[in-house]
Amino acid sequence: MRTTTGWQADGHALHRVPLYRRDLRKDDVAVRVDFCGVCHTDLHSLRAHDGEGVLVPGHEFTGVVVDVGPEVTKFRVGDPVAVGNIVDSCGVCTMCAIGQENFCREFPTLTYGGTDRHDGTTTLGGFSREYVVRNRFAHPLPSELEPAAAAPLLCAGITVWEPMRALGVGPGTRVAVAGLGGLGHLAVKFAAALGAEVSVVSRSAERASDAIRLGARDVVVSTDPDSTEAARDRFDVLIDTIPVPHDLGPYLRLVAVDGTLSQVGHLGTLTVEAMDLLVGRKKLSSGGSGGLPATAAMLEFCATHGITADVEVLPSARVAEALDRLDRGDVRYRFVLDLSDLG
Repeated sequence: MRTTTGWQADGHALHRVPLYRRDLRKDDVAVRVDFCGVCHTDLHSLRAHDGEGVLVPGHEFTGVVVDVGPEVTKFRVGDPVAVGNIVDSCGVCTMCAIGQENFCREFPTLTYGGTDRHDGTTTLGGFSREYVVRNRFAHPLPSELEPAAAAPLLCAGITVWEPMRALGVGPGTRVAVAGLGGLGHLAVKFAAALGAEVSVVSRSAERASDAIRLGARDVVVSTDPDSTEAARDRFDVLIDTIPVPHDLGPYLRLVAVDGTLSQVGHLGTLTVEAMDLLVGRKKLSSGGSGGLPATAAMLEFCATHGITADVEVLPSARVAEALDRLDRGDVRYRFVLDLSDLG
């Protein structure tokens, strides 16, 4: 076993402890984790942790290869890499065969809280100094991307990238992004770089200057009836990144005839009035993470267009502060932990 250090849950708090990683299998790489993003999923996982089992959060990280298995040819020691929220899949089902490992019929192995497909152990996440992963599920990190700011691309980024590409976002497309947070700010950057006309839907106009800086043309204020009425039936695609339960009706009314609302923020139960879909033949879709081909394409696109997340980097010892501020919405737009303080 390989020994490292990380932040493990004890109740609903995280404590620095020694962690153990598996010895390298033939197709594994060991990654020194340098930067790991802090996601709402981490916050929810901690809140739901009942003390049973081991929980080490973190599923969007960048680092450097420090060791490789005997059959690995894709990477060498010293290569910069990026790892997201999926670290294995069955590899043979219909979804895996088309490069949608995120929809694996046997369910993908998650970066933390998942079950290793070989030995049945619980996967421990990227809030640690080292991670061992199948080389297929590590991506070369383009040299054009700053590692700390690139880390959130591997969860927040791919979560909005894949549905936008599936929905054909590009020149001539009118796109709205609901919620200007960790996912939303990247959705705005992607849509603008893809050539779409982009708007942000927000509860207030306070972030209008930020939205325009990120690439939006304007802001639709969801609490202002005049603003929403003016935007009714306007958007071909609406990417809903709001991470809490909310009524989809007002957002569907902003979607154009034959347009689509893609809900990627809140993954709980949804209630939709059929009339909100019927009037305008509107569609409701969702998505989660991305397959390996889509993730590679996203990283290449980001390198070409200079896209990374807007981040606030904190030493990992301040992880509790990051989680508390994330809970209060006090971040623009993604916290990233610097793991170098773990040694």
